[in-house]
This record gives sequence, C-alpha cells and structure tokens, in this order.
Amino acid sequence: MSHVISTAGHVDHGKSTLVRVLTGTDPDRFAEEKERGLTIDLGFASAKLPSGKVLSLVDVPGHIRFLKNMLAGVGAVDACLFVVDANEGWKPQTEEHLRILDLLGVEHGVIALTKVGLADEELVELAMLDVEERVEGTFLEGAPVVPVDSLDGTGLDDLRLALDEMLAVAPGAVDRGTPRLWVDRAFSAKGSGTVITGTLTGGRVRTEDEMLLLPQRIPVRLRGLQSLHAERTKVGPGNRTAINLTGVSHDQVSRGDVLVREGEWFETSVFDGRLNVLASLDHEVSRRGAHLLYIGAGEHAVRIRILGNAITPGDHGNIRIYLPHALPLLPGDRFVLRESGRAETIGGGEILDVDPQTKAAVANPDRSVDRVIAERGWVDADELRLLTGEVREPDVGQWVVDPPALQAAVTSLREAVDEAGGLGLETATLTDREKATLSLLGDVVISGGRATKAEAIDPLQSHPFVRALRAGGFAPPDPDGIDRGELRELVRRGEVIVEDGVYFAPEMIDKAAKLVAQLLDAQPEGVTVSEVRQAMGNTRKHAMPLIAKLDASGVTRRRENLRIAGPRLPKS
Repeated sequence: MSHVISTAGHVDHGKSTLVRVLTGTDPDRFAEEKERGLTIDLGFASAKLPSGKVLSLVDVPGHIRFLKNMLAGVGAVDACLFVVDANEGWKPQTEEHLRILDLLGVEHGVIALTKVGLADEELVELAMLDVEERVEGTFLEGAPVVPVDSLDGTGLDDLRLALDEMLAVAPGAVDRGTPRLWVDRAFSAKGSGTVITGTLTGGRVRTEDEMLLLPQRIPVRLRGLQSLHAERTKVGPGNRTAINLTGVSHDQVSRGDVLVREGEWFETSVFDGRLNVLASLDHEVSRRGAHLLYIGAGEHAVRIRILGNAITPGDHGNIRIYLPHALPLLPGDRFVLRESGRAETIGGGEILDVDPQTKAAVANPDRSVDRVIAERGWVDADELRLLTGEVREPDVGQWVVDPPALQAAVTSLREAVDEAGGLGLETATLTDREKATLSLLGDVVISGGRATKAEAIDPLQSHPFVRALRAGGFAPPDPDGIDRGELRELVRRGEVIVEDGVYFAPEMIDKAAKLVAQLLDAQPEGVTVSEVRQAMGNTRKHAMPLIAKLDASGVTRRRENLRIAGPRLPKS
C-alpha cells in the first residue's frame, strides 16, 4: 500500500532538498523555482522505504505568499514530514503550517531537524528541545525528532526508518467504493491531451471508467492511469495518481476541481461545520469579513454564518458555510478557513451536515445520523448514505424512518382503513410511503387494490343491485340510488359489466352470445340489430350496448348493416 504524506515548514528550511535526497526526484518543477531556490508550487516525488513500503511525498511551499498552494497540497494526506532548520529554529510559517495540519486532522508525523551540519552539538540539542516544546498539545507531540543534513547524508537512514515506523501505525486509505480525486494539477501532455493529478481517496478507479468533473459537471472518460511512475489499469485509494482524460480540454480544468462517479456523492453548496478558532487570533470570529475556504485542493470565496454567538480565539463553535458552487462533500471532511482582508488563518474543522434542514437561527448540527433522519422524518436509504456515508437498512420500503414519524404514519393509515369500512381503502389513492406502511398493519389485508381489516364484513357480498341485474336479464334496471363507490368496486370485481353506461350481470353477456349464435346458425349471411333486439325482447337502449360488447369481444363482426359471425362466436 502506498501512503501520501506532505512536507511542511518555514521557507528555506530545506524541505525540497530533503525530498530530493530521499526520493532522487527534484520536486521543484519550474525554472523560477530552481533559479530562486524557492518552492512556489506543489512538487511530487516517491520513495521506497526499508520495509518495502512506497511513500509518495507532496512538497509544499513554505513562503507565506504561497500559502494557498501549500493548503492545496495537504488536503488529502495521511501524515507529514515536518521540517525545522536547526540553525534558524521555529519561525512564523513553521507555526502556521503546524496549526493548519492540526486543523485538517492530520494525526501522524515525523519531524526532521535539518541543516545540522551547519550547527554545533549544543545548538542542535537546544533546537530539539525547542521543537519538542513547541509541538506540545498538537498531533506532533511525542513524534520522533530526527537530526539530518541533506548535503552530507547525516541522519537520512534514521529518517527513513522513522518514516517507516510512522506509516506502520498510520491508518491506510479507506475504500468505500466511492472514489474522489481533488485536482491539484492539470496540463496538456503531447500526444495524450488533458492530464490531471491528485491524491485518490474513497475508492478505486479503472481505465475506461466514465466519471464526472465537478463543479463544471463535465462527463469524462479515464483513458489512462499512472501511479508511482508506472502505467496502471486500476488504482486504489491512497495513491498519487495521474489521469489522462477524454471529453474535456485542460484549460477547462482548474486546481480544486474534483473527479467523482455520478450519483455517488451528495453535491452541496451549503454545509454546517464545526470551526476550531486558533488561539493566536486577536479577535473573535463573526460573519463579517471576506472569507476563503480551503477544502480538498481548492480555494473558494465563501459566506459564513455563525450558528450561535461569535466564536472567541481558542474556542470552537458551529458555522454555516455558503459555497459559490456545489461540491461533492461528506460529513467528516476537513477544511481551513482564512480571512482574506487580514490575510490570516482563522481556524478550521470538519463538516457536520452537507444538507442542513434547520434554519441557521436554531440549527445545532452534529455528526449524528439519527439527527439527519429525525429532521427529515423519512429519508431514502440511498440518499442517507450520500448524506452521511453510513449504510442503514430501510425500515419501510426504501426508507429509513424516524420512529415518531413512522408511528404517526401507521396511526393515520389505520384510521383511514377503519373509516373505509368493509369496502376497504383504495390503495391507488395512497402515496408510495403509505403503500409501504400498509405492510406494517398486521390486521389489514390487501385484495383487489383495496385494504380492509381482516375481520371486516364485505358489504358487497350478495349485493342487491347484482340480484336486480340478474333478474332483469337483457333489460336490467338503472343503478338509481346505488352508492357510486360500491358500483365501481362491483365493476372492478367483475360482478357487474358496464358498456356504454348500461349495467348487466356478467352471465347475460354469455347468454347474448349464445342467442346471437342461434340466430346466425339460421341466417349465416348475417342478422340485423332489430332482429337481435327482438330475440332479446328488449329495447335499443339495452340491445345496442350488448351488441357493442359482442363486437368488441370478437363474438360478432359488423358488415354494413348486419352482424356476422366473429372468431369467438360460440357454438349454437
């Protein structure tokens, strides 16, 4: 398994040089970086450690002017290689980088005390003590501090062993089956077209996968994959990955864009999060100011709203963040918040809710899945997975339901069945949720599209109108005074036949067919409507619907003014 870690530390403390001697790759890609000896943008390299583990390194700039680039490089790392110059000691960007990594939830690291060849033993010892004191209370407390010198090789083997030991306890990337890659670089490669790079998380990808580039929502296909300087047909989570895309031009892709499979992530432009404010801040945090959010590899101008009172330095509170466009996010994703007017890092934290339902004035978000369900009452199980990352078995049909909401639905439905009486509740009038809830009513049976209580007496049994139709023969009575709901149900059950608004007993259709068969046996050339009516002994009001029914069922066929034998004419 490959692990991705980043460097961190103040400018000119030797991060890039250390990466070069550890990996054999110069992470500074631009001529300006080489000329000035200053890392401006992200650099990437990899190395094999003594245990055989492969380590991917993201080298970040240390200068305050390029903090945005640094933040783009640390959004998806497992751990860090924290660099401090033994001669210069702790500096402002050393402190800020440490706080940023802490805010992003990084939990593992190794500290490299660099350039020890230029310092005497006493200075090195003092520097180590100072570093250990500075990292107290942070994720780096207790982390190994390894004195190294990139020029003469001092301590490099010890550093490799320390990195190996760190990765042995650092958690590996989780495969949830939902890949996500934040783009930290996009360019055009000769003969290949658009190439993007980033750290793959969440799941694996394969060549020829169809995916979606957000926030532009551009469908793309993965034409080629590369990881650890080799062509791959598939790449798993936790790997630095270069992807050759088709369907998009490189000038349509920017750092901070994200590659996902459609339908596997909830795309949101508003989320609630927990903000931990840096203790070093000299003012409280409110909604005022111009704020920049750093998440994944991107920088986004956002609006914020404090959910409650203003948050004081060193404290924490909940905030609602409004993004300029929708991104695929999940509770637990980490972010950093800066105030652009003051050019300062305010704090950072984690996302709690990617689809807030409660007004900001009363919202009290947390990571609880039960809260998400309770706020919605009913939530589709697949949607719940997108909203929370948690899989729950549905309670009813396809839904996970808050217990009070489910009880209310059961009570309401039971009352409706009771009110419907013996005729039953017509299920076609119910919503999908109500239809699913019917399965929970143990004393209710569903038959013929109606739900009735199991012990209910059928009010249509031996219905007087059915008896009247049978008695009426070919000249049945009109349904005057008959309940229309009961009449519709009798028709649905097939106990009554209706044709052109006239109602008949079902057996009369069969008798009419046999009667016409006898007439045609005597007159094969055909019979008239008048002859059929006279044989039935009724009027045109009743005869015409019956003849229409025989025509429709294939018993007879019309030929000009006659009715002749159809394919389904019974034997006389």
